[in-house]
Amino acid sequence: MRIGIDVGGTNTDAVLMDGRTVLAEFKTPTTPEVTGGIVAALDGLQAGRPFPPADVTAVMIGTTHFTNAVVEAERLSRTATVRLGLPATAGLPPMTDWPAQLRRALGEHVYLCHGGYEFDGRLISDFDESEVRAAAADIAAKGIQSVAVSSVFSPVNPEMELRAADVLREVIPGLAVSVSHEIGRVGLLERENATILNACLRELAEHITAALEKSVRGAGIEAPVYISQNDGTLMSVDYCRQYPVATFASGPTNSMRGAAFLSGRSDCVVVDVGGTTSDVGALVHGFPREAAVAVDIGGVRTNFRMPDVLSVGLGGGSLVARAEEAVTVGPRSVGYAIRDRALVFGGDTVTATDLVVAAGMCVVGDPARVADLDADLVRAGVRHMQERLAELVDRVKTSADPLPVVVVGGGSILLEDHLEGASEILKPDHFAVANAIGAAIAQVGAEVDKVFSLAELPREQALDSARQEAVAKATAAGAQASTVQIVDVEEVPLAYLPSNAVRIRVKAVGDLPLGGEDVAAGT
Repeated sequence: MRIGIDVGGTNTDAVLMDGRTVLAEFKTPTTPEVTGGIVAALDGLQAGRPFPPADVTAVMIGTTHFTNAVVEAERLSRTATVRLGLPATAGLPPMTDWPAQLRRALGEHVYLCHGGYEFDGRLISDFDESEVRAAAADIAAKGIQSVAVSSVFSPVNPEMELRAADVLREVIPGLAVSVSHEIGRVGLLERENATILNACLRELAEHITAALEKSVRGAGIEAPVYISQNDGTLMSVDYCRQYPVATFASGPTNSMRGAAFLSGRSDCVVVDVGGTTSDVGALVHGFPREAAVAVDIGGVRTNFRMPDVLSVGLGGGSLVARAEEAVTVGPRSVGYAIRDRALVFGGDTVTATDLVVAAGMCVVGDPARVADLDADLVRAGVRHMQERLAELVDRVKTSADPLPVVVVGGGSILLEDHLEGASEILKPDHFAVANAIGAAIAQVGAEVDKVFSLAELPREQALDSARQEAVAKATAAGAQASTVQIVDVEEVPLAYLPSNAVRIRVKAVGDLPLGGEDVAAGT
């Protein structure tokens, strides 16, 4: 048996699964501290369907703790940044366009040193160890315990970043060092930003992962704990301690993977409607389509792998407003207070849920409490919601052809059984906990994103090199070697660079070694 838990901003959802069967599901409010919601979720599963803790083979957890820390600029460590790129790159030092609140939280400790490569591996300048040692001495004097190291085109050649990391650790024993070639993609500034975010979360990651493991062990479960990544795969707790930034946006990703599992569709559009927001994205070969451009996290541009998801403030708790002839729903919401404030639950506030109950689309709470709602308000509000969601579906589609749309999340009652641009609407069983199911079925994966010069290396050798590296990284992340396979290869010629340059991105995934369980098959 597996347990999947998704810790969202409003609710913590949990499922107990045996193979592909959902044995129990439970939803509880998220608590400010790490452990409360997890403990309540595990207790709820045990009450719903008693199980011996020893029969649990793995616990998979998706969490928003790290995203929230960056967005709120709280609980972040003071962090230094060492960039290897001089004499180039000095015009745009690290953290140039960061929000002032985040810069203050991290301390703006920036060091520019010589080094870096051109896209084809040629040197920009030699690595200067004395510069890095001087930076390390200053970092040590300031008592900083986490450092981000970046270098120009380090995904092409990571040697200088690794040498700098060795020097820093030699001068400051126990220092947490994040190197950019392991975290971001080719572009320097966005890759550097992602690395700095990762570095400032390292200390918090120690506390969060320890608390998660403590919560699971407290329930008598000794099975390994895994953490959801933002590409729909898992990582070990130890891996999460080194790369906490990989958890960003794992919630929408889990929902989309859960939608694929529950519906049996691997290529479709997924609409995840919660209490406050709706997230819409596309599934390709069972995995969320990834964003091809820079992604903004808390006001910081990054380029590491993220799902291509559109979000709007429309959910079951969204407030309904009427101004003159227009009716709007959201973005303000009663959120977790919906059971106190919505009309159908005895409250005094008109919410999106009240509209769909009044329209006869579902039965929630006491329908008699909304029987007298203005019929024009109900019709206009429901039409407004359908049009907004149809617009989002249209924006994530890559062609004009209708596509299947899978609807999940507790707020999916807001959708009618037809939608503009959809060939069909699917609301699978257990739709309200699709995010927790997505966590429970996740596999282990890894990605390689590099620029190759085909003037020096034949195309097939470049592809083989990227494939082998992706497989090795997936295995290192905990995947069973015999099950690892390549699920995505992207090859983009870079016409603006000489030497017949090409950018190759490869993704590999594999199963966890859990005694032969393969619940993800078919997604």
